[in-house]
Amino acid sequence: MVAAASHKPARKGRANGNDLPGPNVSWSKKMSNNCAAALLVYTMLQIFFVLNFIKTEGMSIAPYFGLILLVAVIIPFCRKYEKRWEKMDSTGLTAESLAARFRKDQIILWMLALGLPFVFVGIILLIGAIF
Repeated sequence: MVAAASHKPARKGRANGNDLPGPNVSWSKKMSNNCAAALLVYTMLQIFFVLNFIKTEGMSIAPYFGLILLVAVIIPFCRKYEKRWEKMDSTGLTAESLAARFRKDQIILWMLALGLPFVFVGIILLIGAIF
């Protein structure tokens, strides 16, 4: 008969309970993944939420050009974050410092990705109310 072994799930982080990644974390890859996901979410919000507010009568293609412009505006911002984190990996900062900076940048990135479509709709509604 085989004895049942007790398997505990592997803990991430340190023995003191912090959930900090180890020293071999590729911060630039993590930020690149966050940028890609944020860009996808941002684009989906633009397509499904913003386009409902900028519909025009007839067969106007202007809203679609606006959508392309809005997505094109966010791409350089995401690329800037990726480049910053490619350089940040080699700065020699501690894991705690890198984790704190990463979390701050991650929050800013996701706030922009989730908030900008709603800000844009607010601007559209404001302009519509004025004119």
